[in-house]
Amino acid sequence: MPNDDRILEQLSPQPMLMVLSGPSGVGKDAVLSRIRELGYSQHIVVTATTRTMRPTEKDGVDYIFLDQGAFDKKVADNEFLEWAEVYGNCYGVPKDQVREAISSGQDVIIKADVQGAATIKKLNPYGVFVFLAPPSVQDLEKRLRVRKTEAQIDLERRLEPARDELQQLPLFDYVVVNANGALDDAVAALKSIIQAER
Repeated sequence: MPNDDRILEQLSPQPMLMVLSGPSGVGKDAVLSRIRELGYSQHIVVTATTRTMRPTEKDGVDYIFLDQGAFDKKVADNEFLEWAEVYGNCYGVPKDQVREAISSGQDVIIKADVQGAATIKKLNPYGVFVFLAPPSVQDLEKRLRVRKTEAQIDLERRLEPARDELQQLPLFDYVVVNANGALDDAVAALKSIIQAER
């Protein structure tokens, strides 16, 4: 849900705010994890969520895992830049991480769904908006099936909006295709975008 906050309105192109978006299962987490491994200087905002932690994930690194009550309190206390319910789980971008990184002059990367990216773009039109795309919807379906983290009904719920999200490309400044087995190519493309926008 939109959060009319003034935190981003004062941002100029320096420091840079990048928003990485794309359909569920396209590999946003994998790309950001690889960026962390490579030691890039950008601050990657850790999203808060009410969804269950997966076996390979770490609290505070991959996501900030909260129960519904704790999440609702943060919403009531206006602690999220933007938040939304997606596929039955809530996700929110903590303001404090964005504020601290910006005040220290550090570039920021926020992961957001397409709706969240649109909200952030209204708050900060100076941001750099990147859509991470699969080579095809069929490829996305295959990835979700291989991942096996969703029940069949959840899988269908994730695939259905992916087609609509692919229609939102005009919202974004760049499109990066994350092909199977080519994660480092997607990361290199993001690095090139960051350098081009400097």
